[in-house]
Amino acid sequence: MAEAAQSRVQAAVESAVQALERDRIRGMQGAMFRCSARCCEDTAASMQEVQRCIERCHAPLAQAQAIVTSELEHFQDRLSRCTLHCNDKARDALDAGGTEARVRGQLDACLAACGEDHLRLIPAMAKKMQDSLAALQQ
Repeated sequence: MAEAAQSRVQAAVESAVQALERDRIRGMQGAMFRCSARCCEDTAASMQEVQRCIERCHAPLAQAQAIVTSELEHFQDRLSRCTLHCNDKARDALDAGGTEARVRGQLDACLAACGEDHLRLIPAMAKKMQDSLAALQQ
């Protein structure tokens, strides 16, 4: 049961990230490469000026990648804390004399609940990333 919830969470996160890449990141990558190409076409610019120009072109994409990475890390941290809470509850139940089979069932149910709770958070996380990336492009 917990493995199924984990698989659903992983698939939903991957789907959200793929949509974000397709809808926002890919366009930003194209703009970055076109911008960089224009920098290189400036024959009057010094080598340092061209390098600074290219770095300016790369900045929005780097910001976008930092936003996505930060949101995914925050999501993973929340999921990890939930999982640790379940493990602590299971350890406490075993210490209190619970049978291994019963505790394992409770742990499995707790982990599945973590997965389901976090599955519901993915649309809001994806929207937050979409909105943040849209603001970068303005």
